[in-house]
Amino acid sequence: MNIPDDAEETLQAELRRIAASDHLLVALDFDGTLAPLQDVPLDARMLPEAASAVDALVGEPGVSVAFVSGRSLVDLRHIAEHRDDSPIFLAGSHGAEYWIPGEGPLEPSEDEGEIALRDELRAHAESIVSKYDNVWIEPKTFGFAVHTRLTDAATAARADAEVDDLVAAEAPSWRRRTGRNIVEYAFRDEGKDTAVRKLRELTHADAVLYAGDDVTDEDALGSLGPGDLGILVGDRPSAARVRVPDIPAMARALASLARLRSDERGAA
Repeated sequence: MNIPDDAEETLQAELRRIAASDHLLVALDFDGTLAPLQDVPLDARMLPEAASAVDALVGEPGVSVAFVSGRSLVDLRHIAEHRDDSPIFLAGSHGAEYWIPGEGPLEPSEDEGEIALRDELRAHAESIVSKYDNVWIEPKTFGFAVHTRLTDAATAARADAEVDDLVAAEAPSWRRRTGRNIVEYAFRDEGKDTAVRKLRELTHADAVLYAGDDVTDEDALGSLGPGDLGILVGDRPSAARVRVPDIPAMARALASLARLRSDERGAA
């Protein structure tokens, strides 16, 4: 899919505007934005062109880069191949966990009662979905998720309904989120808007570029201010100001931003 000429012109104009920020935070969803979705979630990796564009942005003065994900911090570090000395900020579990460059993990204190309930419900959910082919439970730091990517729609609906009933009965206050072939339950309420707000504070950014592809990214996209920039990867309805069709196009947009930022610095 190609971007229409007028949409490409709008994208480039927005990138030029945001590139002129004094201190820019580039906050990026990972799966579906930088890395193709995988049948085995831990197999996800950035496309090489996306990784190159991220590296170019990391090298620009006055730019902070962050990955924002619903994945647990440990799983996000794994798929992002994130080393202890990485300059990239991480926000895992929709903004409940963080990795701060030069400091390490920043995690909330755990409530023993919630952890015990999480483990109990996760085990029960695993038992429920075990009778369905190609449905599985992903452990999360603050809950769990039901994956139905590899099964048919009818089976997915039955599995989701059974787990919905379980959580509604045993943990009615838990937050429920839906994404692409996934339903997630958590005893913490943070969203990706929380992550953007926290990362903005940590990096002292005066402008934010946020990019994402899934409905869970709308929390962040809808929270952006008039001086920020939201980019949707895909074509669904969104609060994003501009959109690109796919991950390679997102990588090109990030590479263009890095060049524009370098040109802006050179002209200063």
